[in-house]
Amino acid sequence: MIVALVQIRLSEPLPLDKAQEIFVNTAPKYKKIQGLIRKYYLLSEDGNTAGGVYIWESRKAAERLYTDDWKEFVLGKYGTEPSVIYFNSPVLVDNTLGEIVKDVKK
Repeated sequence: MIVALVQIRLSEPLPLDKAQEIFVNTAPKYKKIQGLIRKYYLLSEDGNTAGGVYIWESRKAAERLYTDDWKEFVLGKYGTEPSVIYFNSPVLVDNTLGEIVKDVKK
């Protein structure tokens, strides 16, 4: 599994309630993205940084989302370019399901 940490420095603080409204409105488009296992929306406590933690089946799947068009969309919406950092995630602990998942490379 690949984890992508996306961060967007905002030009002005975003209140939590407004962030939740924006995130709820954009969430449905992520339900159909091939290779995306899970997405967590993020907002820093001071409201100055937004982003997400994305869990992907592979880096190739992640890179299909983080295109130049996507970066332009983020720049247009938030006024700043996003940063994307990739991490390998060889093991995932899911306490909700009571499971430990080991990544199996294909």
